[in-house]
Amino acid sequence: MPNFTYVAMDSRGKETKGTLPAANQGEAINRLKEMGYFPTKVTEAEKPKEKGADKKAAPAKKAAAGKGKSTRKPLNIPGFGSGIPPKVLTAFTRQLATLVDAGLPLLRGLRVLQKQEKNPSLKNILESLAMSIESGSTFSEGLAQHPKTFNRLFVNMVKAGELGGVLEVVLQRLSEFMEKAQKIKGKVVAAMFYPVAVLVVAVTILTVLMVFVVPKFKLIFADMLEGKPLPDFTNFVLGISELMASHFIASCLTMVGTFVGIKLFISKTKMGVRLWDRLQLNMPGVGPVLRKVAIGRFTRTLGTLVSSGVPILQALTIVKETAGNVIIGDAVSSVYASVKEGETITAPLEASRVFPPMVISMVDVGEQTGALPEMLMKIADNYDEEVDNAVSAMTSLIEPVMIVFLAVIVGSIVIALFLPLISLIDQLGQEGGGGGGKDD
Repeated sequence: MPNFTYVAMDSRGKETKGTLPAANQGEAINRLKEMGYFPTKVTEAEKPKEKGADKKAAPAKKAAAGKGKSTRKPLNIPGFGSGIPPKVLTAFTRQLATLVDAGLPLLRGLRVLQKQEKNPSLKNILESLAMSIESGSTFSEGLAQHPKTFNRLFVNMVKAGELGGVLEVVLQRLSEFMEKAQKIKGKVVAAMFYPVAVLVVAVTILTVLMVFVVPKFKLIFADMLEGKPLPDFTNFVLGISELMASHFIASCLTMVGTFVGIKLFISKTKMGVRLWDRLQLNMPGVGPVLRKVAIGRFTRTLGTLVSSGVPILQALTIVKETAGNVIIGDAVSSVYASVKEGETITAPLEASRVFPPMVISMVDVGEQTGALPEMLMKIADNYDEEVDNAVSAMTSLIEPVMIVFLAVIVGSIVIALFLPLISLIDQLGQEGGGGGGKDD
């Protein structure tokens, strides 16, 4: 009888490792469940190698690998995730949940979806998943082979559904979770589109005026004023225009370099990531919306995992990785340490100063009544509604602000160009008035 090595979590979320004999992987998983463990990884232990067996076994290993793995790899574009749009992945999850709930075997459901799938990357992944199941692996193990497409949240929820025999329920919850997440993200992106578009237009207009239009006025002023001094504000604008026109390429490269440098700093360095995430939560106007989005994501992810049967400590680890914000992640780490010591969730949440009193109170009530998953989902639904209202309010406020901003920028340049003309008109008027008095 072969031996199987396992990694499992006990009822308190503590990880344990070991080896046990079993006829197959399914029997090993059932024995671990009977022992009160939640297995996260069960693999057959390697047999001792005999002398000269390596060369003989090499062709057999390649053949076995060919059976369990597709020869075509998913089209993963470097730097752009898996190349599968979130909407496509959400639709796949919803369709698979419907097929499994209707009583269709998982393998057959994957084959059906593979035939009708139009996205080439997902089509190849579905083929790989089907072959992995045919070779004896579990669905969650097949998903884990594609980390760029299926994150730990997806894999662990499916694993919990397999162990609990409620895979169709978990897939349904996953699809709902992904749909809500896409809906919130879409609203925030739509709200930010208008100000970004206005800002791009403003920068374009400003560049055209300063590089091509304003320098021509300098020559006009030199002929009209015949060496007389220009107003200070006009000199300031002309100086900037001359600097931009004479160093246009250098200015563009400097702007691009500055943008890339800031981008790398806030995405690649720990200090930059922390500063940017804290700034996002405290930014005037946008900050409250992003804070609500982060809190809603935290509560919905944790509630979905716990209600699906994932142990609380394992769920907190996944939530930290999928939080999307270092400050929220630090708060989750504090919650993890508190729960591991047998304490409550509410104390570290309150100490983090990130979560409002209403959220802390509702989580406290959920802990005391034993209805924490339901309470977390209620908080998430409430915050989704608040995000909708906040995004609408922010959009209506940003529109006039950006219009005024654009008017001020362009208006300042126009005023700077008209100031010398106004001075010249006043001078001509004074000379005309003086000459008329002398004739009389």
